[in-house]
Amino acid sequence: MSDRAYHRLAPFIQEYIYSHGWTDLRQVQAEACRVIFETDAHLLIAAGTAAGKTEAAFLPVLTLLYEAPPKTIGAMYIGPIKALINDQFDRLNDLLKEADIPVWAWHGDVAQSQKQKLLKHPRGVLQITPESLESLLINQSKNLDRLFGELRFVVIDEIHAFIGSERGCQVLCQLARLAKLTQNHPRRIGLSATLGDYGLAEDWLRSGTQQSVITPEVKVGQRTLHLSLEHFYRSEPIRAKGDNRDAAFSPYQNYLFNQTQSRKCLIFANNRTAAEEAIATLRQVATAKGLPDIYHVHHGSISATLRAAAEDAMRAPTPAVTAATVTFEMGIDIGQLERVIQLESPPSVASFLQRLGRSGRRGTPADMRFVCVEDPIVDPEFLPDQIPWQLLQTIAILQLYLEERWIEPIQPLQYPLSLLYHQTMSTLVALGELSPAALAQQVLTLPTFRAIAPEEFRQLLRHLIEIDHIQKTAEGTLIVGLAGERIVRSFKFYATFPDSEEYTVQEGTTAIGSIALPPDVGDRVALAGRSWQVLEVDDKTKTVFVQPSSGVASSAWQGGGGTLHTKVLQRMRRVLFEDTEYRYLQPGAKERLQTVRQWARRVELDRHHLLQLDDQSCCIFPWLGTTAYRTLERYLKLCCRDSLKIKGIGGRSPYFFTVQLGKAKLENLLCEIVAIADGGLAAEELLGPDEVPRLQKYDEYVPPELLRKAFILDHLNTVELGSVVRQWS
Repeated sequence: MSDRAYHRLAPFIQEYIYSHGWTDLRQVQAEACRVIFETDAHLLIAAGTAAGKTEAAFLPVLTLLYEAPPKTIGAMYIGPIKALINDQFDRLNDLLKEADIPVWAWHGDVAQSQKQKLLKHPRGVLQITPESLESLLINQSKNLDRLFGELRFVVIDEIHAFIGSERGCQVLCQLARLAKLTQNHPRRIGLSATLGDYGLAEDWLRSGTQQSVITPEVKVGQRTLHLSLEHFYRSEPIRAKGDNRDAAFSPYQNYLFNQTQSRKCLIFANNRTAAEEAIATLRQVATAKGLPDIYHVHHGSISATLRAAAEDAMRAPTPAVTAATVTFEMGIDIGQLERVIQLESPPSVASFLQRLGRSGRRGTPADMRFVCVEDPIVDPEFLPDQIPWQLLQTIAILQLYLEERWIEPIQPLQYPLSLLYHQTMSTLVALGELSPAALAQQVLTLPTFRAIAPEEFRQLLRHLIEIDHIQKTAEGTLIVGLAGERIVRSFKFYATFPDSEEYTVQEGTTAIGSIALPPDVGDRVALAGRSWQVLEVDDKTKTVFVQPSSGVASSAWQGGGGTLHTKVLQRMRRVLFEDTEYRYLQPGAKERLQTVRQWARRVELDRHHLLQLDDQSCCIFPWLGTTAYRTLERYLKLCCRDSLKIKGIGGRSPYFFTVQLGKAKLENLLCEIVAIADGGLAAEELLGPDEVPRLQKYDEYVPPELLRKAFILDHLNTVELGSVVRQWS
């Protein structure tokens, strides 16, 4: 099959394969050629990181574009982040040096002059983000047929990052709208290394089309993994200026430095603050020891110039260390990476696999080190503080993959109302004046809105007319209203994720990045792994002028948590009570796990989910994922607080609750919770009578009664909660 696929490829691709010393096509590439050349189906390429998925998609696609060049853009690549598009842009240009097929990158960092060239002569391959595609649908609506009339393929990279999110729903809407306007239905190719449910991904990929999806079965070779997990208690030794001894730094600082010294390393942090702190720490140790500065930071608030510098440094053959968030997680080829370091637990099994896949891409073992840092225990009587949650979560995620090859299933959104507003306004501004029936026909036929009833859409339209986002003309047609104009004419409208009013940080005329929280003059802020002193804050232009500084700097972002699956929490509980010794644990982690296991058995946490803290309070350890935890939290506050005379409820999602019992008895609270298993809990009871949850970007423009329904359907799970608490009694 591989030989047959090779000879079917265009001559310039065969030459590329020969000149780069490929001895054979990989199985996934040969199978992709078979599907693209021999069928009319969509294609889902689900294979591990560094399996050659990008080439598998583009080798046959480019061959067909070469053999019969379309008169418009022939293939569109949709990527979730700009860094991935930049990386793929370079790779495709290298492949297409000898072919007359141009490649165009289109996102916020691409010069307008390059975009204008494409608009004048549309052909070849367009690489674009969903936000830039939305801009094209709105601002080039009259040119879409000229741009995409003969579009033959849409390649969607990292589709796991789109499925189950409003942004992914937006992509499906965009493809459906484009097909309506051009009367052209291109084939779709989805790429992912971390899919737990192929059937769900196939359903998503084919949404709104008639074709089937083929997912070739690819044999996965046994990868050699080098994993280690270490644990530290947080400490900050007092260091004299100029002191470069190891004793001058904390054990964690020395460990992080030694793991990265003179290596090509990528450090993953779960938020921008942690990424900044890691590089500031490494730079501090390296400076004290008189070693070169090889350190970089890569996240969404770093300037494009500095992000590009980090990417270039990671591709170069010399040592470099970059701390990143999800911006480096997806698909970017950064060459011969020696080691990946994860600070705290990865957010999910899928994220672990993505991050692991950054290393071991040239036939070497994948090397990933995990580091969990815990605050010293201050109150030995407060039970939740005795548990190293991040350590348990890391072990659980590793074991779920190593034992079962399990990856979180993705839960599709049923009621994306913020996106419904967005696509309604986008359609109206793109197409102009429409009758209510015509607008409904345009919007409700988009595959994402199958669950929206016509009466619910009429309800939305009536509400938008009331708040002047839409106006009704004397003839009964609809146009964008004055209040709506202010929304849709902003470049921020193209994105479905919330705006962040960030301040640009500049040293002189050089942009360093941006921060969310405006500082005061004289403050020190952390950015790009360095400390900066604020010289001036211009609130009008939202610019902060700084100069290099030393000393401790404050973080300038607000954090946000992810969503954990219940299976991860259940596996964390097993970690506490099984006797398994995990081979990847290092001395500190091994000792900490042994200590907490002894404690957990002593307090009988293996037998009880509710433990008394004192005469007036208790702690609940539910071992529930984020959604079920949220459901239980609402049940406690809305259904149990008054009936049991509970004084207060706190906790940390999704790990534990603290309950101020007042006069309530622990056994009564347990009975109330276990009663959920009888199925008598209606989700409608978990919303206050006047509560209107506004969680997404445009929820403020959606009728309250629709938002309440969406919250129940997409953000609560009484069924899962009931199935788990059934085991508590």
